[in-house]
Amino acid sequence: WIQSISLLSGVNFVACQLFALLMAVWFRIYLHPSKTSPFIRHVVATLLGFYLALFCFGWYSLHFLVQSGLSYSVMVFAGLEHMHKYCFIVTLSYLILCQITRVYVFDYGMYSADFTGPMMVITQKITSLAFEIHDGLTKRDAQLTPTQKYLAIRRMPSLLEYLSYNCNFMGILAGPTCSYNDYKAFIEGTGYQPRHQENANGKENGKYKQSEPSPKNDVISKLCTCAVSLAIYLSLCKLLPVEHAIDDDFVSSTPFHLQVIYLYLAMLALRPKYYFVWTLADAINNAAGFGFNGYNKDGSPRWDLISNLRILDIEFATSFKSFLDNWNIQTALWLKRVCYERCAINPTAATFLLSAMWHGVYPGYYLTFLTGIAMTMAARAVRHNIRPYFLVSDSYKNVYDVVTWASTQIAISYTVAPFVLLAVGPSLKFYRYVCLTSIKISAFKRGGTVDSAFSVAATVSFLHCCRCIKNVNEATSQSVEINTFSLAWLPLVRL
Repeated sequence: WIQSISLLSGVNFVACQLFALLMAVWFRIYLHPSKTSPFIRHVVATLLGFYLALFCFGWYSLHFLVQSGLSYSVMVFAGLEHMHKYCFIVTLSYLILCQITRVYVFDYGMYSADFTGPMMVITQKITSLAFEIHDGLTKRDAQLTPTQKYLAIRRMPSLLEYLSYNCNFMGILAGPTCSYNDYKAFIEGTGYQPRHQENANGKENGKYKQSEPSPKNDVISKLCTCAVSLAIYLSLCKLLPVEHAIDDDFVSSTPFHLQVIYLYLAMLALRPKYYFVWTLADAINNAAGFGFNGYNKDGSPRWDLISNLRILDIEFATSFKSFLDNWNIQTALWLKRVCYERCAINPTAATFLLSAMWHGVYPGYYLTFLTGIAMTMAARAVRHNIRPYFLVSDSYKNVYDVVTWASTQIAISYTVAPFVLLAVGPSLKFYRYVCLTSIKISAFKRGGTVDSAFSVAATVSFLHCCRCIKNVNEATSQSVEINTFSLAWLPLVRL
């Protein structure tokens, strides 16, 4: 019955998103800014959003209003000096409370269209809004970065504007998050004027024309991507379950290199689900006229202002950072703007911790993000110390790219496995199999015993990981000499 509920939730989600797509086209044509007022556009976008939420999640959708209402009260009644901090705590705490209730009271392990999914996006929007209001009303321009200056909000939004931003029908089910100023410009019809915009890599993009391009071609292209992604996911997800990677018979009878290949293929088979959901959400926003991001060099319009991923850059990423920069882009920007740029102590560790807390309360999430810290530090060390030796010629660079692509895909698969397995038991079982298999290979090649190899590896790993922890403060601003072998064993030390 749980699988039936999960299937029904998925069908409801897709049906609601397709309805939202039709409403988006209608919204852009018949409620165009030139034909109606921002007030009407706000009202319609909000009411349609509430309708979709109620249809998909029933009375659980009231949590969206409660979370938004509590946070707006904090914004209005708390002092501007500390409003953003209180709002951050209240919003994130309410999200975590709902996640704990859903996971440990109702349906542990269910991957369904649960009501905390939209709350995650609303949390991003509320916290971003709070920081942007704080920047706009309490700081001078000289104290802000160019991006913060552009995002700064100089006037407290009305309750209608606030609810429309958080709960509009284009993003209520799957996001993505966006800045309030971008959404306000879309509602008012000023989104085609030149402005500052920054992506996750920190590169700026300008808008040079003020005409209104049609999103039709981009919407059709993204819908085709959705169809292909969904077909691939439905074809492969049952054939390559991640849980098979920790099956006792599979591990005992399969060579290690084939286990690694299977793990990579299993993770590869999961990604089209996210490609489908995020690309469909992007297409819905584009169909409504939201998402214009300037023009390419050839004069073609770009509709990637709030795009959440770049599929080819993900699949062919040659570094851990490159993969993360192109995956869940708007969340990466949110983490950067509300945490990484503002945290004075250990911003890298703080950002990974916030990401884990925001994602949910499954233990596998925290194992993934703890491993992610180690992988990030290791990748920085490799890039700083090894990459220069391969830049002497194109052939060396090509070899380096191939090796780093394979390493990145393996590292991502290893890091993300607990995220998919969710629970502590399967995650630790996965770590144990990987570590013990590696030890056996090392012992066999060196002619030693498994016990001696295990002892040496664990001891060396523990000492080096202690050094890594000691040097975390320096890792964000400069290269840290880290033994990458020890970092690969970090999950074993945690056991």
